[in-house]
Amino acid sequence: MSKAVHLAKRFVLSLVPSQVEEIERQWVHSVLSLDEFDLWNKMMVQDRRHSVLVGRRFVKYRPTASHVEIAGALLHDVGKSASRLGTLARVFATLVGPRTKRLRQYHNHENIGAEMLRSIGSDEITISMVEGSCVSGLKDALDRADDI
Repeated sequence: MSKAVHLAKRFVLSLVPSQVEEIERQWVHSVLSLDEFDLWNKMMVQDRRHSVLVGRRFVKYRPTASHVEIAGALLHDVGKSASRLGTLARVFATLVGPRTKRLRQYHNHENIGAEMLRSIGSDEITISMVEGSCVSGLKDALDRADDI
């Protein structure tokens, strides 16, 4: 799928104001460590919903995935929370690039997310998935799951 189509779908999904269903929150809680779950809960609601969708798709594409691999899928966008940008600001950031500190944070969310996870002692596999440096099989499954 093209990047423009992916971004358009993400935008439309971000406009839905619903919370993550309780059954999905319980699943996420069962996969993540307590500190990871705290970070996940600090993500914007649309990012948490996207996280669950990507996590479920990741498991479908990689049915033998370990907990730390599923955690990487669930937390792949956790660094976006550092920028504190809303939906329209994210669209703006995508269009104009990293011109300000917050826009740079948004564009650098993979490295920021990896650092957030390092600071709480997450597994290196989870961290490598978030920063995009994981082995190709994991990266392919995550990219496919994120291609919504």
